[in-house]
Amino acid sequence: MASVPFDQLEGEIWYNDEFVPWKDAKLHVLSHGLHYASSVFEGERAYGGVIFKLREHTERLHKSAELLGFEIPYSIEEIDEACNELLKRQGFEDAYVRPIAWRGSEMMGVSAQHNRINLAIAIWQWPSYFKPEERLKGIRLDMATYRRPDPATIPCESKAAGLYMICTLSKHEAESKGYADALMLDWRGQVAEATGANVFFVKDGVIHTPTPDCFLDGITRRTVIELARKRGYEVVERAIMPEEMQGFEECFLTGTAAEVTPVSEIGEYRFSVGEITTNLVNDYAQAVQPVREAAE
Repeated sequence: MASVPFDQLEGEIWYNDEFVPWKDAKLHVLSHGLHYASSVFEGERAYGGVIFKLREHTERLHKSAELLGFEIPYSIEEIDEACNELLKRQGFEDAYVRPIAWRGSEMMGVSAQHNRINLAIAIWQWPSYFKPEERLKGIRLDMATYRRPDPATIPCESKAAGLYMICTLSKHEAESKGYADALMLDWRGQVAEATGANVFFVKDGVIHTPTPDCFLDGITRRTVIELARKRGYEVVERAIMPEEMQGFEECFLTGTAAEVTPVSEIGEYRFSVGEITTNLVNDYAQAVQPVREAAE
């Protein structure tokens, strides 16, 4: 699949309440969302034919749009129904789900108060976000040049396309050096997140993770915290300075695409793929599988 451009994949895309052939799901080059990043999106995964925490993702999509000053013209229930129907039409059991909403091309300029709000949903098969062989031994992260901005300057609680521009730059720079991803600090110099995933550390049996006060509080992040506490692990959400990484024993990332991914290296700091990380990798893999009713 890697050799096929995404606009040439097979199947259908849900586009403004219609199922259209994949190759026909197009927008105009003067769409406001393309020029001014007035778009929001979600990343979801289906396991065994069921989209994991679909309702939470759709609720966040609506909230993201609200924070960007527009209203999606489809209800949460309608979007959930469209996602589930599209998954069936695509014929996938395990897949990646991408809803995206954006301002259209009716007005061009910074102000676009009367532009149509479009919504599309695409579903495709996307296995591991990182190379399987790297995940087994823990991926390597670079330290990003760019930092997560002050929340007084951005709508940091929105999963808005524009907020990922520095993430793309940071991941590209890391990959050019042979790393899988990059760790970003925030504007204060505190540990924030990777370019598309939240980060956790382990020391003396306690799990530490940055407080999400200037970056997205991921749905997978919250799920893993619940799983950790269910196991009896203490989870501490707090400000973490980069030099503290010297004393941490384990590290892992969480995200819809990343799932739970062990980390072996961040810049000069080294970590082992230990018991707590391994347990949470396995716990999450089990948690995302749909519960099947026993056959009578």
